Amino acid sequence: MSGTWGREEKPDVAALKILDGAAQAFVELGVSRAGMTEIARYAGCSRGTLYRYFKNRHELHLAFVNDRAVRLVAELRVELQEIHDPSRRLLEYIVRSVGKVRQNPSMAAWFEPSESGAAGRMSRGSEVIACLSEAFVVNLQPRDFDDSSSSRLQALWVVRIIVSLLTQPGKDEGEERALIETFVVPSLLERSNEVLSSLEH
Repeated sequence: MSGTWGREEKPDVAALKILDGAAQAFVELGVSRAGMTEIARYAGCSRGTLYRYFKNRHELHLAFVNDRAVRLVAELRVELQEIHDPSRRLLEYIVRSVGKVRQNPSMAAWFEPSESGAAGRMSRGSEVIACLSEAFVVNLQPRDFDDSSSSRLQALWVVRIIVSLLTQPGKDEGEERALIETFVVPSLLERSNEVLSSLEH
């Protein structure tokens, strides 16, 4: 497949082709084993073309995580738009986020137990957390988190909870849902209400 396309592609189209190729490589090879050579092969381009868009694997990884996070949050926004109760909405948001990652092979690959090397560390690292949090804030801030000054911290905490469940799953979905509903949702909503109350006085 190498070298089947190159400069003739529009930059945004080319980048998406590469990320889609990377997704397939992550599923079939694993994140740690999918190097730039393998990703170029799966994307159907030369290594030279690949390096024009992503200077190294780390940069490609971050772009991939951001792209998938934006897609995931956009899906959730549509699915949850009819849920108006804040507690239920936040509960479903976290539970479905975890479920969607697990059901998507190219995203689930990042959290496989075998990914104990660089990819495994990266999936739990600050840069990936930041990418996910930014996607969540941009898409959900106005409705889900009431105060802009605290929304990033709240989103950061939600993402860390999601990553924790992906790396250390509960016994089953029912147990995870109960933990989130009992301990996570109340604390987040209470903090949001405290901020609003302080602003009103």
